[in-house]
Amino acid sequence: MTDKPIAPSGEPTITCAACFNEVPLSAAFTPEGAEYVGHFCGIECYQQFLAEAKRRGEGTPGGGA
Repeated sequence: MTDKPIAPSGEPTITCAACFNEVPLSAAFTPEGAEYVGHFCGIECYQQFLAEAKRRGEGTPGGGA
């Protein structure tokens, strides 16, 4: 049994960390850090996520400045 949802095509999916849409795992944009892995449905959501983190004063998730 898997803890990831299954897309209609039978492919595992993951939730985008920014917009929370389900995307096929094979299509997820995945920036990684030493202690953090974030899956995003595309570069736009990743950029939105970074902008929100910067606005909150958190710097770059995953260890960057």
